[in-house]
Amino acid sequence: MLTEERCGLIIQRLQEKGVVKIQELMDLLEASESTVRRDLIDLESRNLLKRVHGGASLLPHKSQEPGMDEKTFKNIQPKNIIARLAASQLLDGECIYLDAGTTTLAMIPHIKAKGITVVTNGLSHVEALVSKRIPSYLLGGMMKSHTKAVIGSIAFQNMDNFRFDKCFLGTNGVDAEWGYTTPDPEEALIKRRAHQLSGKTYVLADSSKFGEVAFAKLFDLYEATVITEAVPERLRQSIANKTKIIEG
Repeated sequence: MLTEERCGLIIQRLQEKGVVKIQELMDLLEASESTVRRDLIDLESRNLLKRVHGGASLLPHKSQEPGMDEKTFKNIQPKNIIARLAASQLLDGECIYLDAGTTTLAMIPHIKAKGITVVTNGLSHVEALVSKRIPSYLLGGMMKSHTKAVIGSIAFQNMDNFRFDKCFLGTNGVDAEWGYTTPDPEEALIKRRAHQLSGKTYVLADSSKFGEVAFAKLFDLYEATVITEAVPERLRQSIANKTKIIEG
């Protein structure tokens, strides 16, 4: 079994139980104690778990995605700034992908471009787009109840029916070394595929996301333009060296 496969299983078991013992991981992975300990050290160095006596515990914020209702009331003013900046990047007649999430949802009232077509995996998004009479397609697949995002293999396959001029993605972390990250590997797959199918990618991230690292990587910083209300000064140089920034 490859290292990344073992690490994925370790995080999955931690998500299920919160705390796991080394012996349990040895049985799960069919690996030696030294191999399991090396994996735990590696995951701890990536801020994905905490080693404890005889095992490991999960750092909750790395793998647990806040619900849509919870995120709606966080960082409202920065999100509105970012949403306006993002909507201003649209040109008449473009076909775009709009990722699920509260910041991308906040874009919709600010859209002024004419004749655009939108593909989204956000249930709330398609409702808002239809109310504005913007032609929209909702991906099919499995709906995550607490984020109202469509994910999974069916959604992934659906995406290959489209090509986008631009895509607008949310993220949980923006880090100079680890790039853009999100807690859910399945959501990461959808975001990454949207990026691959787009002529240009924008990642929407308020200042609280900078310097954070979640479990699943989307892609490196240089592969997208980040839109934010402000980059924290302590991180400005390292981020600016890696990507283009649109800042409010």
